[in-house]
Amino acid sequence: MTIRSRRETVKFKHPFRIRGIERTLPAGTYEVVTDEETIEGLTFSAYRRIATMITVPAEGACGATEMLSIGSIDLANAQAADASITND
Repeated sequence: MTIRSRRETVKFKHPFRIRGIERTLPAGTYEVVTDEETIEGLTFSAYRRIATMITVPAEGACGATEMLSIGSIDLANAQAADASITND
């Protein structure tokens, strides 16, 4: 079984929350890593997502970061909520 990691950068314009993280995160740019594994036994290459993680500022530690596991749907929901906020 082969595992691949995909990295992407996401940007939030407003402070936001993601289900599973117990605090509000500040607006900014975040790295998201998605791990996928091959689906064996097919006649074509296919992958299934096995983990999604986001790198966030560590709570209480100046300049430190931590990588937290999140749901991909929860990330999409947070991005949609951020995009729907109007600037007054």
